Amino acid sequence: MSILITNIKELLQVRDTNVTIVKGKDMKVLPVIKNAYVLIEHDTIVEYGHMDDFQDTDADEIIDATGKIVLPTWCDSHTHIVYAGDRTQEFVDRINGLSYEAIANRGGGILNSAEQLQNTSEDDLYNQAAKRLTEVIKLGSGAVEIKSGYGLTVEAELKMLRVIKRLKHDFPVKIKPTLLAAHAIPKEFKNNKKGFIDLVVNELIPAVAEEQLAEYIDVFCEKGYFDLDDTARVLEAGKKHRLIPKIHVNQFNAFGGVALGVNHKALSIDHLEVLNPEDISALKDSNTMPVALPSCSYFLSIPYTPGRAIIDAGLPLALATDYNPGSTPSGNMNFVISTACIKMKLTPEEAINAATINGAYAMGISNQYGSICRGKKANLIITKAIPNYYHLPYAFGDNLIDTVIINGQKF
Repeated sequence: MSILITNIKELLQVRDTNVTIVKGKDMKVLPVIKNAYVLIEHDTIVEYGHMDDFQDTDADEIIDATGKIVLPTWCDSHTHIVYAGDRTQEFVDRINGLSYEAIANRGGGILNSAEQLQNTSEDDLYNQAAKRLTEVIKLGSGAVEIKSGYGLTVEAELKMLRVIKRLKHDFPVKIKPTLLAAHAIPKEFKNNKKGFIDLVVNELIPAVAEEQLAEYIDVFCEKGYFDLDDTARVLEAGKKHRLIPKIHVNQFNAFGGVALGVNHKALSIDHLEVLNPEDISALKDSNTMPVALPSCSYFLSIPYTPGRAIIDAGLPLALATDYNPGSTPSGNMNFVISTACIKMKLTPEEAINAATINGAYAMGISNQYGSICRGKKANLIITKAIPNYYHLPYAFGDNLIDTVIINGQKF
């Protein structure tokens, strides 16, 4: 199967060499070809260029993209798409004055989701997640990381990861599974956090490794959840089973989690709504990707990640949705990009780089995803007819996507 896209108004994120990460001032640079074409063979981008240089080529399908923008699909490196039910009542509770922490302290939050998930069959859980995944693909996401963490028992965490494995088999998008082993302390371990960490380290991580259900290990490093010692112990246990570290950190408090993540060579450190100069220094000269989740800040009315400070310090930045039932019930990367521009003061170029190449890097897949490059996977967004790519973050309430191509197939 071959697809030829012609008369493209603007072809974005064009890279003649396989760039896998963009940092600092380079994030303001978004290579564009106007009046362009792209040729796809099977699941691969094989050629692109200016229409003036186009030579007639046979293709099974020709798409005329006159007036439209073409760019790589979004790479969403932080989601919790596999969950049961919703937490609508907590949304109303917050409107009525309760904080996220107060809701969690009375048995809501993650514990609420865990109870719902434990009482949901694997097939039902799969069907709920498959519906959400279909929706985010239509919104332009061509690669997603999906975390566990709403099980909080060995059996329920394995159930979540088996659902992720089924999604990975059944859907064309690239899916990277993460064991969020320490997401919250279960009710039965309320006064025995060490006992829960023992369970995670001695039973859950080995069971996940035996079934090869995850590639990454993650921890919610935050006051009231898991401290630096807890986090280090879980990450070390994961690494012994060849799971690559990631970390939720600095969502509400900064107390050394960033440096800990860097020291453990975490592929990404996510949230960072609270950041201090020491955290910025810790990230320099590392290979760890900072990931901002602006939809979470929007939904919870908490500070936004200081993305401007991160980029101006010469660092890279990725953007992701944090799609989950409690703090971000949306997998819309288009809204994330708009919010990053509006609230975090990223330029459109920086936001698009953060949601494509750098998002792919945060999943360990930027060698094959995240840019228009010969030999990379043919995962593309074709927009509706719009004035220019600035219109993508500008028209934040509009669905501007016309067609999504995943692995060379229209979705």
